[in-house]
Amino acid sequence: MTYAIWGNPLFSPDRHQVRQFFQYSWRQHCQGGSLSAIESLAAEIIGFHPEFHALLELPEAELLTREWPPEDGTMNPFLHLSLHLALEEQLRIDQPPGIRAVYTHQCRLIGVEHDARHRLMECLGEVVWESQRHGTPPDPKRYWDLLQSLTQSP
Repeated sequence: MTYAIWGNPLFSPDRHQVRQFFQYSWRQHCQGGSLSAIESLAAEIIGFHPEFHALLELPEAELLTREWPPEDGTMNPFLHLSLHLALEEQLRIDQPPGIRAVYTHQCRLIGVEHDARHRLMECLGEVVWESQRHGTPPDPKRYWDLLQSLTQSP
């Protein structure tokens, strides 16, 4: 089974493609299969989240139809993993400029890199949520302001 995350349109995978990508990456990792760089990164991120391992082992049909409505008070695990992946890419290229410095500050403050990533992901998640709520593109200034606020809080 292959996934079609980079299918059509090129950089806008649908939710099924995202779920297939994470499931495929995790299964290949567990089976010792060959992974691309992005699949390896996804598997590494999943490794930090044992609470998602059983989910990714579900049959694909069940995985693709499962829902995580906000009313349940739980975050969609694929949204969480996607935010991790987006943040990792931002940190690797320091985009927005200065995000690595914010991350380093959070690492020193919190002392646990994964928890520091989660703090930055809260900012990214808020901007994504606002964008979806208002039907507008994500606001880079708002994102940067939220990130900067992390450097000013104890």
